[in-house]
Amino acid sequence: MASSDVHVRICEQEILKYDLEIKALIQDISECTGPQSKLTELNGEVKKNFLSLRLRIQDLEQMAMEQDKESDKQALMTQVEGHRKQMLSNQTTWRKANLASKLTVDNMEKQALLNGADDSVRQRKMTKEGLAQTTSDITENLMSISRMMAQQVQQSEDTITSLATSSRTIQETNDEFKTMTGTIQIGRKLITKYNRRELTDKLLIFLALALFLATVLYILKKRLFPFL
Repeated sequence: MASSDVHVRICEQEILKYDLEIKALIQDISECTGPQSKLTELNGEVKKNFLSLRLRIQDLEQMAMEQDKESDKQALMTQVEGHRKQMLSNQTTWRKANLASKLTVDNMEKQALLNGADDSVRQRKMTKEGLAQTTSDITENLMSISRMMAQQVQQSEDTITSLATSSRTIQETNDEFKTMTGTIQIGRKLITKYNRRELTDKLLIFLALALFLATVLYILKKRLFPFL
């Protein structure tokens, strides 16, 4: 009997093993929240397992064709057909899980970017408050110097030094504003990039759905109208 053949049993065990590994990896992809490199690594493992599974199914089909008894041949071919259907189901589930995980990772990256932009705004607000306080201190110092200029010539030199320091502070603040402006522009470009990527992901989802429907229709055609 074909079911007692050692090579057939080994092949079926390996097919089962690859099927379980693929299901486990798909579950990991569904739960993946980043980074993008982790998702890419998981997808690479899934592709390798699908390749190995496809080869073992082909081996089982070859063994079926080599059977002497027609009943054994038909039994093995039925198993081959079942394994192929399960593989197609896993591929569909994988695509859905992968697209959903990509959306999750992209959304988390966008949120992190937006949080970074909020921090920049708060930092700029604090810088403005510090500048206003510095300006107020300078004005107070100037008024005090005006009242005491007649008696304290030395204090005039201190006032010049204080003004020079304040000028440097204002220049440094201006440089910080320029740096923040560049950061905000980079953030705007990244947001635009992610919006385009979201559109691409939607197109991929549509294409995956179309491929799935085409596969279902093809299987139904082969089952219901084999003579076409």
